[in-house]
Amino acid sequence: MEMFLLFVESWWWVAPVAAGAGAATYAGVTARGRRARRIELDAARREVSVASRALIAARARVREAQAHVLSARAASGSPAFGRQLANPETVQAKRRLQEAKREAGSASLVLRARRASVKSTTALYHAASSADPLPVERLFAAHDAVVARWMSYETDVAKAIAYPQLSDTRYPATLAFFRAYRAAQVLRPASARERIPVERFLEYRDAVRSLEAAFDEAERQAGAADPRPAPPRTPIWPVPAWLPMRLPTSE
Repeated sequence: MEMFLLFVESWWWVAPVAAGAGAATYAGVTARGRRARRIELDAARREVSVASRALIAARARVREAQAHVLSARAASGSPAFGRQLANPETVQAKRRLQEAKREAGSASLVLRARRASVKSTTALYHAASSADPLPVERLFAAHDAVVARWMSYETDVAKAIAYPQLSDTRYPATLAFFRAYRAAQVLRPASARERIPVERFLEYRDAVRSLEAAFDEAERQAGAADPRPAPPRTPIWPVPAWLPMRLPTSE
């Protein structure tokens, strides 16, 4: 009940939003509005910069690990391309080298994904009209949608009885959801047109994503997630009407 009161206090306006009031639209082309719309593109570019630095650092660790392998071989007196068993120092150095290479490979993939995100975000930015929601408004809508989903388990008596776990913080998944909610609420801007740093936008975006994932997991563990119905099975051969038993069916 305390958590329900907390949500009611913070989200008294959720009902109109969930009922279809929707987020406020961008009413005019102003400098402030352009900054609000551009923040998503600036954030994507910031992520490219961070990913690029991470890749440079990962490649530096690869070179450092390669140097450690050569030093370990030199210290053991084993040839670089011999068939002799390597000493423990060499084996450990090789293991660190493989880990560094995997990290560099992952960093390279992240950078490619970030660059692709910049391209798509740039296209969306230039194609957006004044009627399209602002990036922060889209985050608001996703944030509010999760809260509305949770509120349905509190306001619907049948759901509350069927899935009490979603209101009980003794369950780890439910507790994780409430913590994610608090984190997202703290980072939520006062308005979609509030001028916030790119870092704050990224933090709020990631908090909303974590909130969505946390509630999905809480629903799954509570057994409230609606599974997708399995496709109907087709018999391998026609079943005669007179046959009383059920014949095997194909997957």
